[in-house]
Amino acid sequence: MKAFQILLLLLVFGLTSIAQKKEVKLNNNPIGVFDSGTGGLTVLEAMLTLDAFNNITGKPGADGKLDFAGEYYQYLADQANMPYGNYAAEHKTDLLKEHILKNMNFFLQQKFVTKENESWISQKKMPVKMIILACNTATAYALPEVKKFSQSFSNANFPVVGVIEAGSKAALDYQKKQQGTIGVFATAGTVASNGYPLTLNAMAKSYGLNNLSIVSQGGVGLAESIDRDWSYYIDSAKTPRKGYKGPSYKNENYPIDTALLEMYHFNKSYNQLLCEFDDKGTCTDVQINEPANYVRYHLVSLLEKMRNNKTAPNAPPMNTLILGCTHYPYMKDTIQKVLIELYNYQKNGNYRYRNVLANYVQLIDPAVETAKAAYVVLHQLQLKNTLLSNKNIDLSSQFFIAIPNTSLAEASLQPDGWFTYQYKYGRVAGAEKQYVQYVPFDTKNVSLATYDRFKKILPHVYKKLSGAVIGLK
Repeated sequence: MKAFQILLLLLVFGLTSIAQKKEVKLNNNPIGVFDSGTGGLTVLEAMLTLDAFNNITGKPGADGKLDFAGEYYQYLADQANMPYGNYAAEHKTDLLKEHILKNMNFFLQQKFVTKENESWISQKKMPVKMIILACNTATAYALPEVKKFSQSFSNANFPVVGVIEAGSKAALDYQKKQQGTIGVFATAGTVASNGYPLTLNAMAKSYGLNNLSIVSQGGVGLAESIDRDWSYYIDSAKTPRKGYKGPSYKNENYPIDTALLEMYHFNKSYNQLLCEFDDKGTCTDVQINEPANYVRYHLVSLLEKMRNNKTAPNAPPMNTLILGCTHYPYMKDTIQKVLIELYNYQKNGNYRYRNVLANYVQLIDPAVETAKAAYVVLHQLQLKNTLLSNKNIDLSSQFFIAIPNTSLAEASLQPDGWFTYQYKYGRVAGAEKQYVQYVPFDTKNVSLATYDRFKKILPHVYKKLSGAVIGLK
């Protein structure tokens, strides 16, 4: 029996004992929103601002009232174990599923911890009433297991909503208007799972669409740099360093092609691109050190893949791009800007990418469609928090993050306090170890620069964060 299946059985047994096989009424409990990092907050923002349904009938159509009014939330970022996209490449998808199920167990339990004087102090919390898997990689690899696990919490219908079907639906809605190639821009793990192409093709028939053209690009380093992962981005770095895992001249899996430097058009200011020089002053290697440069690298790589596609040389231009990682909407403006630049790029009077790139590309952010799907489930299963909305009470939302369990002697940490790459992906499933502790967001485990990004891009989430995180205004 596989290790993650053993873990599933152990966790299911524990939760069944807690529920004592009695139906648990969860209406007044919070909604759980999960991601490997902070990207899933884009889904929470969509939920906080959604007005797409009549709140009395549940039918589509805005009624001037927020659809999730009266609800409150628990958000969890598995920061210690991210990026999830690398587990497939390291042949550790069993370990990934184990992490995901442990995170689901946290949602369904009634405690978290805080650290006081080097000791972990247990605190109480509510279990959640539904889970939003606001993580494409987690949805791709573990949605069936999460659903099975969550159903064991009680005899009540316990819903789990994933992002891949929602994103696919939005992409196909646009394809009905004008069919072209669908680009899937996601983590390497999500791309390796083939989750989006399988879902898109399975749903296409109901849309009257045939012979979909789909191209995928694994965005190694982008989500990680957004969450300031040491292996991919250090804002204070001035020179190339050991331990860097992103694209470079020397990275065989994700090489920076010197012949494409003009197309990448990297921003070199403020150490956003780091060069390694030889004794003659020649740049012999480069390291990307800023999210926008990761965007540039991967979009050029995607279009070059289409240009060199010998199996489908007549594929239509890409007119739809699914942002298949919840971190990527943070870079939506940059992605749109770079696509326009590449559409207009020419040399010697020849446009390099116009045969593979449409003049307008519809960016698909699965967040809104996921929020809609969550509302439909909430209404159908009669899980609305009517008690709270009737009393006009807005309970405080909570924001949790998984950090390394420093009580575990074997834990190997980077200078920034997070797991080293070697330790993170060197672990094996089934070890029955508590690798992480679940603690509230603070200004140390999430940087002030990251909170500033939330304030600008996710104002409704930031408002809730400012009430939950000490030191934020």
